Amino acid sequence: MTPPDASHNRWSDLDRPPLNVTALRRGLLRPDALWTSLEVVESTGSTNTDLAERARAGTAAEGTVLVAEEQTAGRGRLERSWTAPPRSGLFLSVYLEPGDIPVERWGWMPLLAGVAAATGLAKAAGVDMSLKWPNDLLVSVEGEERKTGGILGEFAGDGIVVGLGINVSLRADELPAPTAGSLALAGAVSTDRETLLRAVLRSVEHWYGAWKAADGDAAASGLQTAYAAGCATLDRTVRAELPGGASLVGEAVAIDGDGRLVLSTEDGLQQPVSAGDIVHLRGAAGGLT
Repeated sequence: MTPPDASHNRWSDLDRPPLNVTALRRGLLRPDALWTSLEVVESTGSTNTDLAERARAGTAAEGTVLVAEEQTAGRGRLERSWTAPPRSGLFLSVYLEPGDIPVERWGWMPLLAGVAAATGLAKAAGVDMSLKWPNDLLVSVEGEERKTGGILGEFAGDGIVVGLGINVSLRADELPAPTAGSLALAGAVSTDRETLLRAVLRSVEHWYGAWKAADGDAAASGLQTAYAAGCATLDRTVRAELPGGASLVGEAVAIDGDGRLVLSTEDGLQQPVSAGDIVHLRGAAGGLT
């Protein structure tokens, strides 16, 4: 008898067991919870694309969670690709409908997800996490800042889809770039993906509830303060590579009420940046990231 192809066996890597969807649903889908459905698929191109299509078709309720064991065409900011070995990370998207909260405040949603993911993972994995504005999750690997996760938000239907990609058990030889990292390489006390996923989703639920209760006011909900406290970009000299090809260099001095990064430039101006790619030039953590 010909043995089955190991590449198609969900248990082919015993260090990376499949998620137990029944246990996840039991722990997360409660009558009073934000999360209303949770689906785990073996493989897909992009959970954000799939869930956004459902939202636009009107078939996704608020609180829908879509998780993939493998993501083959994941998307980061600026349409960068995001791929990783099967079951080596958390690849998920959630659908939220902020409702009557002014749309101009919805821009806080990816930053909210960043705070939630960082706090949830720090507690569950025992790893110090920080945030690179606007949507990267950083860890320290051998004294260097490394990106271990990214967040992408997009409007869809009556709400917003927020996607998270987090490197959990990637080994050094599996990293997609020298600047990448993983929770395992950062010394995580746990890389159990079910534990980590529950921690992240419960943290998102907490912060989303606080933000909605404050009518989307990031200051009143504590979100603005929490983001600034965990943001590795602040108090550093950075280069903002702006849409259209322009760039701006300055010291990152604040996160304003709209979630923008405020740069203090050499000419003394305070310049808010609402979109762009940020390069850490130098600062408290040193180095170039």
